[in-house]
Amino acid sequence: MTALWCELAWLGGEAPEPGVLIELDGERIASVRAGAPAGDARRLAGLTLPGLANAHSHTFQRALRGRTQGALGGSFWTWREQMYALVERLDPDAYLPLARATFAEMVLAGITLVGEFHYLHHGAGGRAYADPNAMGEAIVTAAGEAGVRLTLLDTFYGHGGAGREPDAAQQRFCDPGVEAWSQRVAALREGPAVRVGAAIHSVRAVDPEAAAAVAAWAGERPLHAHVSEQPAENAECLTAHGATPTAVLAAAGALGEHFTAVHATHLTGEDVALLGGAGATVCLCPTTERDLADGIGGARRLREAGARLAVGSDSQAVIDPFEEARAIELDERLATGVRGHHAPGDLLRAATAGGYASLGWPEGGRIEAGALADLTTLSLDGVRLAGTPPEHAVASAVFAAAAGDVHAVTVGGREIVRGGAHVALDVAAELREALAR
Repeated sequence: MTALWCELAWLGGEAPEPGVLIELDGERIASVRAGAPAGDARRLAGLTLPGLANAHSHTFQRALRGRTQGALGGSFWTWREQMYALVERLDPDAYLPLARATFAEMVLAGITLVGEFHYLHHGAGGRAYADPNAMGEAIVTAAGEAGVRLTLLDTFYGHGGAGREPDAAQQRFCDPGVEAWSQRVAALREGPAVRVGAAIHSVRAVDPEAAAAVAAWAGERPLHAHVSEQPAENAECLTAHGATPTAVLAAAGALGEHFTAVHATHLTGEDVALLGGAGATVCLCPTTERDLADGIGGARRLREAGARLAVGSDSQAVIDPFEEARAIELDERLATGVRGHHAPGDLLRAATAGGYASLGWPEGGRIEAGALADLTTLSLDGVRLAGTPPEHAVASAVFAAAAGDVHAVTVGGREIVRGGAHVALDVAAELREALAR
């Protein structure tokens, strides 16, 4: 049995506990004892947290970082055209190294579980590869080689918006119908570190009948959807269906405890009540939402209505779960002129247990007996956290830490990051090579 001794560990309270001995049994935590001597256990100096969950990722968009910032007066819609141009260059051979390097960058940032919202399925013109899941299998392989857990959220994409025929890039996203999509998804393999869920790309790209069919297929699996990311999306939905995207999804039977609305930036009061009443999760991606000028979501009113929160890196403009978590609070401060909408512990739960539950791993995101042995340790010796007193370590981690402060990561009891470096990959070299293709 492996034993780890944490100088400080967050067990869910307002402050971390000192001297926490964690015994592992395979990929699970067997026992947790605070105030214990280290003995022969491997020491983790600093603050140890449950593994962090990235509940919304498009790995291929890592190739856009820094390359979409030149134009003035742009929007989500102009950015989307640049994303579509990238899509045209990707195939399974190019996708595997890019996804592996991006997942490895996530692990270095303390992320131990990723929800990949996967809609780049087919080849040019929408032609299926010899293996219809070649792109999805590339993602699964990449996650395994990077050492991160994965929920592959295979996404149904029906048309080009408002019933329009898909354009050249969108053809690569589309399946002929829900039955063809479900047959393809049924062939995806799960494993000890891989689970398969479903996604409705958006109400723009999926009609209500198809959304209902995807929701029925998902059952108790995770079901995610882009929801009300842009005002134009809401306007188009109201014109086409006479209801908001949230209301359309509710009528389709999609909402529930296994459902996650991604972004949910432009919601009505009725939308908030529907999501909260269903016990759904809302995944906010603040670094992407501000990069694309999407707006600021109402996280506090969602949480008060009964919705749960999670965070995601989405377009990979930045991969830093601490920045995502604190931005939920800080962006609302900018919008309202009021401080203190979310307690530090609540923001940390959104980045850990909230994301794990959203992605269908409810046994993760906590440091307790029986939980998955997924752990992230922050050094308190760097310039951002030096001098942090233990009683303020949780708040400091949320509001001051950065991805570069992560110096140890364990996934399923396996050490993946040691001393701030990946144990198996030269991540910077992997990124350089993948992005040069």
